[in-house]
Amino acid sequence: MVERAKSKKPARPTEEAIDSLAVENPIPMTAHALDRVIHERARLAIMSALAVVPAATFKDLRASLELSDGNLSVHTRKLEEAGYIRCHKSFDGRVPRTEYALTAAGREALEAYLQHMESLIRKMREAESTSAPERSAERVDSDKRDGAQGRSRSSKRVRPGRHKGTKP
Repeated sequence: MVERAKSKKPARPTEEAIDSLAVENPIPMTAHALDRVIHERARLAIMSALAVVPAATFKDLRASLELSDGNLSVHTRKLEEAGYIRCHKSFDGRVPRTEYALTAAGREALEAYLQHMESLIRKMREAESTSAPERSAERVDSDKRDGAQGRSRSSKRVRPGRHKGTKP
């Protein structure tokens, strides 16, 4: 019987390690600091939807975000556990009604998340603008090299009647 080595989850880098890399890399490694609860696509959509209205029902969120009942339920519960949204359950006659609203902590967390993303985008654009002359020269050389074939290296010709990713 062959023994398999247990895979270990890599340790999260320390602040000192991140700071040392920031010296070598002009783009700081701050993406790890993103709020993982909000960063997930469906939860970010829920938070964004609730940020523009005082409250929304489960049915309204499901329809506007095009999520399944189970998916929406899991993500709203995760946001509720984090204290970012509050849930109020009631009955409208005999019909259950679940309503969600952003909490003050949720609004602050969303604002911090958006500021963090804007900061990352700004830093990326600054880094691109400082290295743009070098890249444009590389692109010209690359275009000259690929010009003989009449198409860029990244584009692939797809035969008529076939789609990318399908097996013959």
